[in-house]
This record gives sequence, structure tokens and C-alpha cells, in this order.
Amino acid sequence: MRILLFLATNLAVLVLAGLVFNLLGLEGILAANGVDLNLSSLLVFCALFGFGGAFVSLFLSKWIAKRGTGAYVIEQPRNRTEQWLLQTVESLSREAGIGMPEVAIFPSQASNAFATGWNRNAALVAISAGMLERFSEDEIRAVLGHEIGHVANGDMVTLTLIQGVVNTFVMFLARIIGHTVDRVVFKTERGYGIGYYVVTIVAELVLGFLASMLVCWFSRRREFRADEAGARLTRPQHMIAALDRLRQEQALPQDLPGELTAFGISEQLKQGLSALLRTHPPLDVRIRALQQLA
Repeated sequence: MRILLFLATNLAVLVLAGLVFNLLGLEGILAANGVDLNLSSLLVFCALFGFGGAFVSLFLSKWIAKRGTGAYVIEQPRNRTEQWLLQTVESLSREAGIGMPEVAIFPSQASNAFATGWNRNAALVAISAGMLERFSEDEIRAVLGHEIGHVANGDMVTLTLIQGVVNTFVMFLARIIGHTVDRVVFKTERGYGIGYYVVTIVAELVLGFLASMLVCWFSRRREFRADEAGARLTRPQHMIAALDRLRQEQALPQDLPGELTAFGISEQLKQGLSALLRTHPPLDVRIRALQQLA
């Protein structure tokens, strides 16, 4: 969830920055002759706003996550469950060597949890109401250990740096494509015509979507480390039990009704796309990795 929120925010910031600067004509990426691209200036411009967009997304991550999920931050526990949740997060955070994060519950019956924040000592850990209702305390503790592992490992900061590099090349290539199409197809001789701006924005969206596959690949790799952290902070069998419970819930029938099958994506294509856009590895693979570790 935190990855998807981060990607959506980053893409929105990136497109908005590019649109504003395109409309205001502030890029200054043409050479002195007004025809050729100044590639060094273009790269500096793209790096500045590419990394800027990623870090804006990072600093907004807690705010976006709270409002995007409707999370309620526990400040004064209202019941035994909230008291236990605060104490558990405090204990795990102390053991992981990070500052006490904000703890929140978000209103969803789906079993889910996430951690986000720009600083390992100023993070947010949130868990769904459905997970609190159905999972055992040992399983919840393991899930919280997993999320705190993300914070302790600095995954959000590392993700931001990777996203900054990805943004830079997305913006860089999109403007080269826009420049080429504007010159070759629309025959603009000097400066830029409307074709450049339209093609650049479309190219940014398409390349941004493709580049998100790289970010998702990174996310999948970090999940194994977070699973190890959850197993280390609690017990391997508790982390395995939590993942197995998630697997059981995901195994519930999800098929389309027969009359809607023609309107769905074929199973083979769906699996191929999901393999590239998954932010988490398959639960079976994660469970096997933990069993080997144990």
C-alpha cells in the first residue's frame, strides 16, 4: 500500500512540475541556435525535478497515507486493544533501534498493514481493523515487526533515491521523444509547437508506468528483508503463521461471473502483468524463504 501511494503521489508531482514548467517556458533546454537540444542542461533540469518530485513524495508520504486510508492515529488508547498495540510497537521499535513511530488503525476489513515516513525515527505504522479482528496477537506482532523492519532498513529513503533516478530518465527521455516528434512529424523549425508539449506529457505517463516496474521489482526484493526482520524481532514461526493466514484469505474465490468473463483480461495476460507490477513476492515464495531461514 505504501508503495502504491508513493508511486501515485510521485507521478502526480512529476507530471504537474513538467506541465507548469512547459507552459511557463522555463526549461531552457534548447541550444543557442533554438533548434537543437542542450543535453547537459536537459539532464540537469531533469535530475533537479526528478529527485525533487521523489523527495516531495517522501515528505508527504505520512500525510497522504493517513488521508488516503482514513487512518486513525492512536494518541490516547481507548481500549485494551489499542493499549496493547501501542505497547507492542514501542517494544519492537526499541528492539529494532528506531524511534517510536505513530501508530494508527485504518477502517478496512482487508488484512493489511503498512509503514511509511521520511525518517526512521519519525515513521507511521498502520494496521487494518480487519487484521486486528481476525489475526492472533502473535501474528499481529509478527506483521508489526515486518513493518518496523521496513522502517529500520531505511526502505522508504532507498526507494526515494531509486525513484529519483527513474524520474530523471523518464523526464529526460520524454523530452527527447517530444523534441524529435515535434521536429520530424510536426515540422517545427525553431522553438516548440503544441506537438512537443502533448507528446512529452504522454511520453512521461507511458514511461513513468513502465519505470514503475523497476520500483516494484525493488519493493519485492525488500519484502524478503522485512520478513526476516519480522522473524528476528518476534519468532520465525509467528511470521510464517501470519503469512500463511494471509495466503488463506487470498485463496478465497475471486473469479468473474460467467457472463462477465468476456469483459475481463485473459488469465495469462493478467498473470504476466501482475508479475511485473506486484509490490510483493508471492506468499508461497516468502513462506519458503522463511522456512529455510528458520
